[in-house]
Amino acid sequence: MEQQLLEVAWLDAREAVTLAELAQICAMTVAELDELMDYGALVPMEEVRQERLFSAECAMPLRTAGKLRQDFDLDLFTVGLLLGYLNRIEALERQVRSLQAHLPGNMPVERR
Repeated sequence: MEQQLLEVAWLDAREAVTLAELAQICAMTVAELDELMDYGALVPMEEVRQERLFSAECAMPLRTAGKLRQDFDLDLFTVGLLLGYLNRIEALERQVRSLQAHLPGNMPVERR
């Protein structure tokens, strides 16, 4: 029986990753990420020495969008739209958690 090696990396959302690292993390090509940048769905934080840097925070939504792309055979334009919605959902979930923290007794609202 052949064993598979699994590489695991812990990403801190405050870190910056290069375009090549982001492509590897999200199982997409650099050309696909360039196209998502053309659509405005992926925006670099900054450019250092001709290298575009991205927040590691964008890796998980991008990875999820990439998986949905494979599952449903989506084109990159649709992935760009999906990525925008995933980011919006994440922001709204953070807002709900913040509001829940301010409830009397810190009682979380049940998820349905």
